[in-house]
Amino acid sequence: MNKLNYRPLHLSIKTCMQHNYIEQFHSLVNSTALVSSNFASNRLLDEFSKSGRVDEARRLFDQMPERDEFTWNTMIAAYANSGRLIEARKLFDVTPNRSSIAWSALISGYSRHGCGTEALDLFWQMRFEGQKPTQYTLGSVLRACSIFTLLQRGEQIHGHAIKTQFDANVFVVTGLVDMYAKCKRILVAEHLFKTTPDRRNHVLWTAMVTGYSQNGDGFRAIECFRDMQAEGVGSNQFTFPSILTACAAVSGYEFGIQVHVCIIRSGFGVNIFVESALVDMYAKCGDLNSARRVLEGMEVKDVVSWNSLIVGCVRLGCEEEALSLFKKMHAGDMKIDDFTYPSVLNSFANVKDVENAKSVHCLIVKNGFEAYKHVSNALVDMYAKRGNLDCAFKVFYNMADKDVVTWTSLVTGYAHHGSHEEAVKMFCDMRMAGIDPDQFVIASILSACAELTILELGRQVQANFVRSGLRSSLSVDNSLVTMYAKCGCLDDARQVFDLMPSRDVVTWTALIIGYAQNGRGKDSLQFYDQMIMSGMRPDFVTFIGLLFACSHAGLVEDGCRYFDSMDKVYGIAPGPEHYACMIDLLGRAGKIEEAKKLLNQMNVKPDATVWKALLAACRIHGDLELGERAAKNLFELEPTNAMPYVLLSNIYSAAGRWEDAAKIRRLMKAKGVSKEPGCSWIEMNSRVHTFMVEDRGHPRMAEIYAKVDEVMILIKEAGYVPDMNFALHDMDEEGKELGLAYHSEKLAVAFGLLSVSPGAPIRIFKNIRVCGDCHTAIKFISRVFERRIILRDANCFHHFSEGTCSCTDYW
Repeated sequence: MNKLNYRPLHLSIKTCMQHNYIEQFHSLVNSTALVSSNFASNRLLDEFSKSGRVDEARRLFDQMPERDEFTWNTMIAAYANSGRLIEARKLFDVTPNRSSIAWSALISGYSRHGCGTEALDLFWQMRFEGQKPTQYTLGSVLRACSIFTLLQRGEQIHGHAIKTQFDANVFVVTGLVDMYAKCKRILVAEHLFKTTPDRRNHVLWTAMVTGYSQNGDGFRAIECFRDMQAEGVGSNQFTFPSILTACAAVSGYEFGIQVHVCIIRSGFGVNIFVESALVDMYAKCGDLNSARRVLEGMEVKDVVSWNSLIVGCVRLGCEEEALSLFKKMHAGDMKIDDFTYPSVLNSFANVKDVENAKSVHCLIVKNGFEAYKHVSNALVDMYAKRGNLDCAFKVFYNMADKDVVTWTSLVTGYAHHGSHEEAVKMFCDMRMAGIDPDQFVIASILSACAELTILELGRQVQANFVRSGLRSSLSVDNSLVTMYAKCGCLDDARQVFDLMPSRDVVTWTALIIGYAQNGRGKDSLQFYDQMIMSGMRPDFVTFIGLLFACSHAGLVEDGCRYFDSMDKVYGIAPGPEHYACMIDLLGRAGKIEEAKKLLNQMNVKPDATVWKALLAACRIHGDLELGERAAKNLFELEPTNAMPYVLLSNIYSAAGRWEDAAKIRRLMKAKGVSKEPGCSWIEMNSRVHTFMVEDRGHPRMAEIYAKVDEVMILIKEAGYVPDMNFALHDMDEEGKELGLAYHSEKLAVAFGLLSVSPGAPIRIFKNIRVCGDCHTAIKFISRVFERRIILRDANCFHHFSEGTCSCTDYW
């Protein structure tokens, strides 16, 4: 029979397949007349293969008495295209004639289904056996190189294409452009694209647009798409998502709208991939209303589109809407994937909704998504940002595979919520685990070092960061400035500042506060002037640093001028912190009446910081009546804080009202309020040596006490007189003097004199404010022993040298 005789039969088979007439279909398959003709069988085999009926194709293949090259190639292609690669390979191995078509079909199957190495091995085996690859073979192996970013293999294929003169074939060039773009060689891809004589192929243009977009060059992607439109080359369902991604990356909202118009005109407005890309573009460009409209108009609302809208809501601070979208997804039985949960968890980080956050956590565990590392990372990050560090640690502890993101979330959480020692411990564990830190965790651990004043570790972190080769960031540089300033190393802080390629208001503020805390208030003011001249506007925190500098430098007029400029010049309404600084400034200057007047004129309700500043001023100047008022307000605002009880008791004691002082102590005891014990420490050789008042627990305590006795004798000869106002216990004079001699500060200084090399500064830290007697004594010690002593207390730094101190505080 000839070809024409079998056409009606072939159409009958197509009809059965199209209408799913199964019984009639099998009757035709089993027809003896059908399989007797090789041409008709091949035609039917091809239909089965193209429609995905691989098993039916194999039954027909097995029944065929004669099989030609087309038969074998079609069956191999059917298996390969459907991903049944083992069966395809078995059939290929027994093929009588391995033509280039068979090789190409098998290579294409391996490439398409993620077996790039096998595809390339087959290609080189094909060449070894003397078969000549076609343009389709080269396209398939180039696809494998693209998917697995195998640049060197791709370059070898390129060389072969040049030798076989396929380098001008548009199909091969498209594969090369895609391969080079995927392998981050966008300039090579661009050169091939521009030197191709035939550029009417829309797949080639799409590869170039996609290449620019995936390499982060959104503007060139937009320019390429414009040229594509100008050349009259049509776009398809692959072109539009790529250009929309580029628009989203560069916030090209206006151009994105134009692309949307092109999509509607070209009829791709109902394609699910295009619609998803539109939702993503509008969401990332901040147009949530348009993103929502596109999503609502989709016939099939896929999870990718929902995720894009949720992410957009979170980025724009619309956390409540993000959570509402998630609830709709869950209520509508939408398939929630491992990308949905991290976005939802990010919204919980800024919303005080503990119960719903835990409910989502339960859903994650129930649906098995806790095993996904990026989902567990989002859980750790969410709990850490909320300050629920115990839950964050539990999730962290149960994770089998932890990466730098996991560790960074936990370390940063500890650091930002005041658990600085835990942050340092976790950072050390991270390094022991072999995880290399990134800029985010470096910035956090430097902040922790700053708060704990552990200079040696801070220097080590900086040195390791420099050796790592990571490019510094603004947050790391800002943390370095802060760390050095808070550790009393102003020269180092200034060096980091001077070398910074860019600075923001945080940078300038860190240095302004650093100089202020180290007793160099006038330098703080000079830096503020330089900041203004550089065009940087101060913020809320900058003025806290400025007013602190003025307060500790006794610059009353400057302080008043800066305070007035906040609202009048910069439109910043003063907060309680600024009023507290001003009251402290006026109080230190003895202007108690002006401080009371400012208190009565406050635009905000006085908080604990304001009353503390007022009470401290009363402590300095002995204003009993105002001190009692301030203390009573603090008793109500912070009933468990020992500070107001202690200061009021000190005011009574200084005035000789011992019974009232004892009454305050009894009240404090009755309420269960305990005073934080004074503690001083000194860091040496990666070890911290801690001292309490009259401490005798140090291994070298005999030497230390002997040194204290020597020190007291020598400084008394130099003019030191113990200040009994700071020996507040009702005891005889000798007992008071001995009590003062063994304060924690003096014990730490004595240890420093014994241990720190001559010429090196002695660095001491104290958890509460240094007492006035110790402050005076250390001045004398710095002169008598010719040592530089740097002491940081809860208030500021004290740089003692040659009998003077950098601060202006006199207790």
